[in-house]
Amino acid sequence: MTTGEAAVLLRSSRTHVVDLCLRGLLPYVRIDGQRRMRRCDVEALIRPGMSREQLRLLWLHRAVAGRLVRDPGAVVAAARITLRSLRRLHGEGGSWEWLDRWDAVLDEGVEAVLDALTSSAEYAVHLRERSPFAGILSEAERRRVLAAFAESRRDRARPMRPETFERILRTV
Repeated sequence: MTTGEAAVLLRSSRTHVVDLCLRGLLPYVRIDGQRRMRRCDVEALIRPGMSREQLRLLWLHRAVAGRLVRDPGAVVAAARITLRSLRRLHGEGGSWEWLDRWDAVLDEGVEAVLDALTSSAEYAVHLRERSPFAGILSEAERRRVLAAFAESRRDRARPMRPETFERILRTV
């Protein structure tokens, strides 16, 4: 979508949209010298859900959940080893809060771990930002998941239909 179309959706000026682009808050590409952005990125500013980074982590943790289902003992054991290493690395303090939370989730069993890995609930989003599951996926698997995530974001971008654009212009 164009800068003008984004400005209409955001109920702001084109200058504001350009500023969002330049600050890195609104991804865009240049086509024939003009900025174009995906509708889903503009809509995310209107109705913020999970950030792009949080969605990326969700996709990676969904892949880890697949591993967990196939071999729960090994995945949980690896997460516990990582947590012990992180405790030694960080010492006691504020960073232990999330380590304690992951310990509690692991103690609750595979169902609770699956929920933390795949839920869009706020607690799970924050837990995934400090995950003990690094290294569960091979680098090749990780790259495939990230490529699939990038492709899924591309599919969500869609042009605005002219009649929708006209309707929005009339309401502004």
